[in-house]
Formats: sequence, C-alpha cells, structure tokens
Amino acid sequence: MLLTILGCSGRLPGPNAAASGYLVEADGFRLVLDFGSGVLAALQTRCDPFAIDALVLSQLCPDHCSDLTALTVLRRYHTHPPYDPAERRLEVHAPPEAPDRFARAYAENAEELVVTDLSDVFDFRPLAEGPIRRGPFEITAAPLGSAFGFRIATERATLAYGAHPRLAAGVDVLLAEAGCPVGAVAAEAGVGRLLLTHIAPWDDPDALLAEARTAFTGPAELARQGGRHRIG
Repeated sequence: MLLTILGCSGRLPGPNAAASGYLVEADGFRLVLDFGSGVLAALQTRCDPFAIDALVLSQLCPDHCSDLTALTVLRRYHTHPPYDPAERRLEVHAPPEAPDRFARAYAENAEELVVTDLSDVFDFRPLAEGPIRRGPFEITAAPLGSAFGFRIATERATLAYGAHPRLAAGVDVLLAEAGCPVGAVAAEAGVGRLLLTHIAPWDDPDALLAEARTAFTGPAELARQGGRHRIG
C-alpha cells in the first residue's frame, strides 16, 4: 500500500499547502480520501484525475470536500476524457447529505439549484457502519464525532484515518488529526506508526507533534504535502 499526502492543512489551505486529501494505492487501484481545497491541483501532479477509482469523504466541511465542485467541472467539460464519465461514474462514498451539499455548492443561484444534479458524473453512496470492498481494499467506516473514521486494509497492510480506537487497533499506520487525544488513542490502539495531519496554518506543528509524543512512544511524524509512505 502506498499513501501519498495530497494535502494536510487544517481548516483551510495554507501557503502552497492544500487542505485534506490523501491518495491510497495498491495493486493498481487508486482510492482518494477527502478532497479539500487545493487537492485537485495536487492530485494532477501524481496521476490523471480520471484514473482514480473511488473517492471517500470523511465529512462535508469545506476543508475536506470543497474541490469536488472543481472535479465536477473536469468530469463534465473535459474535451477529450479517456472514457465517458457518464458511462463510468466515479463512486463517491460520503455522508448521506452529500448529493444535496454538492448541488448547493455547485449551483450559481436558486433557479439553477432546482435542476442541479451531479449524479451524471458521480455515483453517490451513503456511508454506513461496516465494511465495503473496493479493489484490493476492505474499507470499514464508523462515526467519529460529526465525521467518519476509516480502517483501510489489504492482505498485507492496514491504515486507519481518524483517531477511532476500534478502527485503529493494531494498524500499521494511523493518519489522524493533530490534537490532544491522538497520542493517547495511538498508544491505546497499539499502532505501528503515527502520522499527524490537519494542522491549521496558525498552529505550531512541532508543538503538536511533541504533545502527541508525550502519550505515544512509537514512531510519530508530521504529514507533509507530497510525502509518500509505504505501508506494509
């Protein structure tokens, strides 16, 4: 499994830094976790956006999903796409409100909203507890406050996204928002490695890393935009 950090700025994009977005690859399958501001630009430095196989959104806050409107433009109006996006719609696994949320973000006014439906290029699938299988990945979702956390597993590797103790139990890597509980969750779950992400431009990343290390004594580091991490 290969994890690429497309963006890791929290709350909003920072200087030359996209908001939350992560590319996870295994056996030729490309899964993207979250799609915040600036992520589409970063994704294009790694692969053709038409080449991603599924998109999973942990929540519908702008810093986790707002570039989906730009992705809509790409999929609708690209003059020579590699396939027909209407025939091969992109799976978007997201909270149930996603279709309405993105229609409102995309429509320019109330009149257009009445007829806006992005299901011509996206196949929206509501998140629920329990595993789904996509390519080589078994993806298990569970509520984490107002968002969802995920456990992503292949036969050889495990990644957890979000500091959910059950989903993180024994994983090779925990990718989680920096903050007070994350070190304790990593320690309790017995994770192999901790990657801290979603750090706001006004926060001190080194202080947040030091805070996590007071509870978690294993390998811990800051996620960096463009960073690539082999897992398993």
